[in-house]
Amino acid sequence: MSAANLSNRTFTSESVTAGHPDKLCDRIADTVLDNILRADPAARVAVELLVTRGQVHVAGEISTTDYCDVAGVVRDVLIDTGYTSAESGIDGGSCGVSVSIEDQSPDIAAGVNRSVEWRSGQHERLDAQGAGDQGTVFGFACDETAELMPLPIHAAHRMAERLEQVRRDGIVQGLRPDGKTQASVRYEGGRPVGLETVVLSAQHEPGWDLGELA
Repeated sequence: MSAANLSNRTFTSESVTAGHPDKLCDRIADTVLDNILRADPAARVAVELLVTRGQVHVAGEISTTDYCDVAGVVRDVLIDTGYTSAESGIDGGSCGVSVSIEDQSPDIAAGVNRSVEWRSGQHERLDAQGAGDQGTVFGFACDETAELMPLPIHAAHRMAERLEQVRRDGIVQGLRPDGKTQASVRYEGGRPVGLETVVLSAQHEPGWDLGELA
């Protein structure tokens, strides 16, 4: 395939609102991390979540001198997001919260505390730092939008932002917290030239006429 053909394509990106399970799990984990680091900056926190109807499972490894109220964090985030009734999928005030937390594995801690070079007697300053098991994601800026982000993800984020706003501000009645947006942009010569498809999915209360909602 020629370079010209590679630059003529349709590219799709998606975004989600605060009540989407992926975003919800990220926010709960981030809040647990923030609360623990606020009290213990040297803490190590590896937390995973599973959210399902009526139940939240929190599991992972935490090494710290000052734990936070993990179950309380879960409930606060759920309620702030808008999950306040069983009908919406989960009620932050009454749902089950399972917390399975233990100390960081000694094997992982050994690799994080000191590098293998340090442990083998090579006491170079730059060799002292260990390495965790987390990846690093990187990208680059582009001039497709004022925010220096590619147009498909920019459009998807802005639609999700607006969907969240009209729910929280009551501009559109009957919406629930979960939602997802998607934008497909057509590129020619490596530049965006048209919007091919827009998808906007919104959790809502029963009884809505889909035409009216659209």
